[in-house]
Amino acid sequence: MAGQHLTLQQKLLQKLSPQQIQMIKLLELPAIQLEQRIKKELEENPVLEIDSAKKDSETDQDATSDPSESIDNEISIDEYINNEPSYKYRTNNYSKDDKNEDIPFSIGSTFHEYLTEQLGLLSIDERQMMLAEYIIGNIDEDGYLRREVEAMVDDIAFSMNIEVSDDEMQHLLEFVQDLDPPGIGARDLRECLLLQLKRKEHKTVIVENAIRLIDLQFDEFTKRHYDKIMAKLEVDEDDLRDAIDEIVKLNPKPGSSYSNPLNKANQTIVPDFILDISDGQMSAYLTKGNVPDLRISSAYANMLRAYSENRKNQTNDQKEAVFFVKQKLDTAKWFIDAIKQRHQTLLITMNAIVEYQEEFFIDGDESKLRPMILKDIAIKTGLDISTISRVSNSKYIQTHFGIYPLKYFFSESMQDESGEEVSTRKIKKILQDVVDAENKRKPVTDDKLADILKEKGFPIARRTIAKYREQLNIPVARLRKEL
Repeated sequence: MAGQHLTLQQKLLQKLSPQQIQMIKLLELPAIQLEQRIKKELEENPVLEIDSAKKDSETDQDATSDPSESIDNEISIDEYINNEPSYKYRTNNYSKDDKNEDIPFSIGSTFHEYLTEQLGLLSIDERQMMLAEYIIGNIDEDGYLRREVEAMVDDIAFSMNIEVSDDEMQHLLEFVQDLDPPGIGARDLRECLLLQLKRKEHKTVIVENAIRLIDLQFDEFTKRHYDKIMAKLEVDEDDLRDAIDEIVKLNPKPGSSYSNPLNKANQTIVPDFILDISDGQMSAYLTKGNVPDLRISSAYANMLRAYSENRKNQTNDQKEAVFFVKQKLDTAKWFIDAIKQRHQTLLITMNAIVEYQEEFFIDGDESKLRPMILKDIAIKTGLDISTISRVSNSKYIQTHFGIYPLKYFFSESMQDESGEEVSTRKIKKILQDVVDAENKRKPVTDDKLADILKEKGFPIARRTIAKYREQLNIPVARLRKEL
């Protein structure tokens, strides 16, 4: 049996420091999430506080000095300050027009609560009320009931121990479908459209034709086989066009029509950058939004200063308190430093993008976008490609012609007939313009689109046309046909 022995082994490892990890995480956050992250750090770290007033340089230096240099688990505040006299513990690279305002938030009733409130107006007993509420609970946010009646009957028997027949559940479903907005509780698009048409107050000939179209020829309608529909319904082209216009006015997602001003779930886009053009020069600067300026609390700095002047008489509890405050001071310093580095990295990257796409930022003409990939900006800024990717993720810039995501400016390149590199966005813009200008009675096929682009100097294969068309959410020619 071999004996135990000790050996020395040398390894070369790459490890990220806590500050680097924090920097990477903060770099990915957009403005809204950064605000939430700062609020969380303010709650967890008592040493951090909001710098609500602009103080003179001497006051700031005294209030934000970071005493965290330790000697034998004790702190020498003067030594630490002397080591880093020029460090700034707050960031101030925002626009002078930014405001730091707290926005009040109120909660209103949800979509399902709105439907349940309407049940109180119906003449149903307590048992039916319970079953109707169960049906409403299975309706999704779009207003559709995605479950079969038989499945709900089985679930009610197992979970609520209530015996109910399929006919009774179907009858209660009809009660639910009478609620507002019209179309609620439908099990598919066809039923949803029919429910809305049947709720029309005035049953005109146009509405009757629309009901017949959806009820009898829905599959042919989705495939745009208008000739077959006119033959089977025995209507002319004008009558069919009027019926289709009536159907187009309906809401395919009735649940989305419910809007409570106190309960808005829509995500608000807060631009991270604002483009500034002055004296012919373009530059981007960060928007502050509700992100506050941070500093280190002067109270804790004074506390450590007092403890450091009385080291010999410190008790064990005082030493533990000093050690705790030192850890929080280090964390606060790292956090402020990471935010400062984040802002610098974002500004360097954004200004490089603005410089690279200068022609586009003049008037917003999409055809002037140059081919640009992450590597181009990485070379221009000297940063890593992964850093550029994190900066461009979920970030927006506000220009004088609209708000754009940073990813919008990145596109692949393609050569035209002359061998010049052009952006694929320019080709997509031409493709969109051709489709918008086509005769909707005879939409242009992918083969014809490829021929048109070839005539314009862009030799592109039909499968590439199909890929670009799908990226632009343009349906195939058959589904673009109109009367």
